[in-house]
Amino acid sequence: MPFWSQDLQGNPTIQDPKRSFRFLVRFGAIAATNGGADLWYAKTANKPSFSVASEPHKYLGHTFNYPGSVTWDDVTITLVDPTTPDMSATLSALMVHSGYEPPSDYTDLITISKAKAVNGLGAVVITQLDSAGEPVEQWTLHNAFITAMKFGDLSYENEGLTELSVTLKYDWAKLHVEVDLTGGSATDRDPGQKDFFGV
Repeated sequence: MPFWSQDLQGNPTIQDPKRSFRFLVRFGAIAATNGGADLWYAKTANKPSFSVASEPHKYLGHTFNYPGSVTWDDVTITLVDPTTPDMSATLSALMVHSGYEPPSDYTDLITISKAKAVNGLGAVVITQLDSAGEPVEQWTLHNAFITAMKFGDLSYENEGLTELSVTLKYDWAKLHVEVDLTGGSATDRDPGQKDFFGV
């Protein structure tokens, strides 16, 4: 039955559709002294997405397409800067822990590596919640690291909160859902499956 036609009277357990404003973002490397791993000051977050390349084969006047590699798209997270913790400092520290330091002279040979960049950020998890605050959908980004960081814009014409943004690249993302496919999914494959794209 469509969610908009359900009779909710007398059945408070019926869940809402997933709502965009119920979510949490977690950067595993942010310690409790810097506000903790749950980014309660996150404002927006892209959920993971991917594209599948295709390769055409032409025969006479016809074109036949074949699937190619899967590429996961970047995730961008927008944060407000609460001052306590100071997110400009916290995000800068993540980059330092990723191995980035401007050289002071020619003997400074340290550069960023993937392992340091991934561990400097820690596990990145985006969780959608229900009205009770319980997870209904969770994305875990595998081998995520920072590729862009913006510390916000300033203007005398703007009285809003200062916003920062972080762009992440990753190899793939694991999806975990709390409701299995028996709940009305269009597919009949693995009806009890709750995890996708995992290893």
